[in-house]
Amino acid sequence: MSDPRPDKPVEPTPLDHAPYAPSTGATLVAEGFGTFLLVLGVISTALFAAGFGEGTEAANKGVGFLGVSLAVGITVIAGAYAFGPISGGHFNPAVTVGLAAAGRFQWKGVLPYIVAQIVGGAIATTLIVAIGLFGPDSWLSNAQDGGFASNGWDSLSPAGFGIGAAIIVEILFTALFVIVILGVTHSTRGTTFAGLAIGLTLTLIHLAIIPIDNASVNPARSIATAIYGGPVALGQLWVFLIFPIVGALIAGFAYKALFDGTQKAGATPTFESNKK
Repeated sequence: MSDPRPDKPVEPTPLDHAPYAPSTGATLVAEGFGTFLLVLGVISTALFAAGFGEGTEAANKGVGFLGVSLAVGITVIAGAYAFGPISGGHFNPAVTVGLAAAGRFQWKGVLPYIVAQIVGGAIATTLIVAIGLFGPDSWLSNAQDGGFASNGWDSLSPAGFGIGAAIIVEILFTALFVIVILGVTHSTRGTTFAGLAIGLTLTLIHLAIIPIDNASVNPARSIATAIYGGPVALGQLWVFLIFPIVGALIAGFAYKALFDGTQKAGATPTFESNKK
């Protein structure tokens, strides 16, 4: 009986993923699902659980910034191992661009990945809004009036930081995030624990910068919340589209020049760390 999977065989991934190359459609669906999981996990935690019980005797039930940081890390770990062997597990336009800059991903695939990521994130926040429609009185309007966990500065910064701080941290921490990804997914120097390392790094980043600008380092996440966060969130969105991409490009080109100068462009998918 012939093999029902017609795709060409490839080497197994470190996760013992079945050695068949997924179709383009499958990779885009996986990117959408992974981004959906990431945004749903972190924004649900931020809106439903972070400040739960504030101003009441139940205040200690809220998970706070620590809980939100852990939520984003856990969802990335889960998504990386679930969808990484299919799509590479980017779940973030900045990561996709950074990988392309480093020669790990083909530039022609960047736009379709970004579209899938944005759609996945937007579906996640739309479902959160649907849940909010059945919440306590004024819950949804209060969440939207508060920016809907959108990224921002001044009034949208939890600690009141200005635009300059938001620009610096988005460049700096996105660059560091992409450098870690490039290191742990390298074809020869990478690790089978790449998903864990990436998730923990993102947790650390959120612990550090949530008070500054609600921690983006991911334009798809920023778009997903801004569309429900009101005019201020939408007006500030440009910072979280441009500067994570700037940081990712710096990281991608720098890593390629410093550590990957002889690696064949396009040789390594993101999360799988295969040797082609």
